[in-house]
Amino acid sequence: MTYTIKFLPYESSVQVEENENLIRAAMEAGVHINASCGGSGVCGKCKVLIEAGEVDGGVSEHLSEEDHAQGYRLACKASVISDLTVRIPVESEMETSRLNRQTGARHTAKAMHMDVEELKENGLFIPPVEKIYLELDPAMEGDNQADVTRIINHLRLHHDEHRLTMDLPLMRKVPDIIREKNFKVTATIVRPVRKDGKNRITNIEAGDTSDRNFAIAVDIGTTTVYGQVLDLHSGKVLAQHGEFNGQISYGEDVISRIIFTEKGDGLEVLHDKVVETINKVIGKIITKAGVNCYEVSTITLAGNSTMTQLLLNIKPTYIRKDPYVPASIMYPPFLAKEIHLDLPEHTIALIYPGVSSYVGGDIIAGVMAAGMYQSSELTLYMDIGTNAEIVIGHQDWMVCTAASAGPAFEGGGVKYGMRATKGAIEDFSIDPETYEPMIITVGNVKAKGICGSGLITLAAKLLETGVIDSRGKFNQSLETPRIRQTDDIWEYVLVYKEDTQIERDITITEPDLDNLIRAKGAMYSAALTLLEEIGLSIQDVERIILAGGFGSYVDLESAITIGLLPEIEPDKVTYLGNGSLLGCKTNCLTNSLRRNVAEVVNMMTNFELASTPSYMDHYMGALFLPHTELNYFPKVKARLEALRK
Repeated sequence: MTYTIKFLPYESSVQVEENENLIRAAMEAGVHINASCGGSGVCGKCKVLIEAGEVDGGVSEHLSEEDHAQGYRLACKASVISDLTVRIPVESEMETSRLNRQTGARHTAKAMHMDVEELKENGLFIPPVEKIYLELDPAMEGDNQADVTRIINHLRLHHDEHRLTMDLPLMRKVPDIIREKNFKVTATIVRPVRKDGKNRITNIEAGDTSDRNFAIAVDIGTTTVYGQVLDLHSGKVLAQHGEFNGQISYGEDVISRIIFTEKGDGLEVLHDKVVETINKVIGKIITKAGVNCYEVSTITLAGNSTMTQLLLNIKPTYIRKDPYVPASIMYPPFLAKEIHLDLPEHTIALIYPGVSSYVGGDIIAGVMAAGMYQSSELTLYMDIGTNAEIVIGHQDWMVCTAASAGPAFEGGGVKYGMRATKGAIEDFSIDPETYEPMIITVGNVKAKGICGSGLITLAAKLLETGVIDSRGKFNQSLETPRIRQTDDIWEYVLVYKEDTQIERDITITEPDLDNLIRAKGAMYSAALTLLEEIGLSIQDVERIILAGGFGSYVDLESAITIGLLPEIEPDKVTYLGNGSLLGCKTNCLTNSLRRNVAEVVNMMTNFELASTPSYMDHYMGALFLPHTELNYFPKVKARLEALRK
């Protein structure tokens, strides 16, 4: 008897015989599940959720009673005995080692970082949340002013603090707290974003705790969530950690997640998943930093418009529907507890505002971290990913847009594509005489797939050696067994099956290259369209800033060779890294720059590419390697011609 197994969120199905092992069924379906112990059941990493149907076995000491009751099983120990719907949780699909690996950029671009000492020298190191130690005059006969009034008056008289406010929950605690250490207390004060706003007293602690004041910065990405703990006295990062966003199990991209929220309790599920991921990150970084949760005064978060609305439990339906409207682009400060973050009642949360449905707070954070809005240089800011965002401009104006590049940069839409975890091919070269490859994988282990940065290098090297032409088609006349046709599809064999982890040949196919060409074409043509709309050209660009974790692993020369990036001198390219996280860090350390956020949002003019007629023309021109107009890439053109001789 045969049964049908459907794997989510991939919508991938496979038919198998009764009693087939579930992890083997996943392999047959082309679905990756972590199984580092080889299927012996001792690592516990292949946990899957059985959403419909039944399996025999799969119970393990690695699963709690709660896990078991919810339907989780170990795939390597589960046998198929019915039709199944199986969801692959993010923790079973991917490893986090790559996320937390400390490494520099592979390309020759300059790396950018925030200089805390420079902030201090310029008088800008003014954290938005400050702790001030107070030695109050004790209450006594003749001085019986109210406890809260006593605190506020002392701050006004001795610390030049004005327009102070305190919420009711804190007022309830004050009488006992100020008497605990004989009227010696520490007040936590949140500075307003608006200059005419009020200073908010959010916490009162007995004694002097002013030297224990910490902040958390969090980037909420579609794929990953990163966090840092900051010391608000020194400005130093004490710890950082990244995790894959738990929402991935319910959709790889923002559109699929928006659709999921429109079914039943989908919004609550995705809200809970991202909060669960953030809380996991918070737990790890405060433990690593030796910080007590109660000592965290503020948290700043940034994400794209969909991630922000899911975090705040706001319905995102209309982000994907014409005319593409987010619920809001500005968000007031609020208590972190309101969205169920594992932080104390006094911790203030700040969310970066966005511009439109597809240009969100992560881009505003990155632009501010890069200082782009203060520079006179015409700058092209590119955050490369499935949903690629682009900003062009300088201190006087900025224009922005988002291009749907597709999943190729994340390893999606590629036959043997995968994220940049262990076993992913990340670097590649080829012998121009024999056409034999040399590959390097993440972790230097046997290959099991190709990641996005590896795909870019692959395409560039294959183009340079004449293995493929400008359309991404293989040169079938070359004398090498590595170029072959399988099921009417031409491909190049990167690794033969005996040298892989997946017991099959790993190849790069013409459809894979076509997906990459479309992705890079979307990015390049979006930049070209924006420049044209404001009367400028690629040649006018003075600086490129690459943002996002993906950019740190992209070879700059390869990216230019295939036409992903404009041809520009390497010293004019700056690698920002995780601009969203850097912007959140900046927000935590300087209230002065934080007050510029609204100004930056107002500076930006958003273009919807779908309603810009010239975009499609530019896109069609970019569907070649590097481009149909080779004069855009004169150095690449000259190099390719020299290699062909």
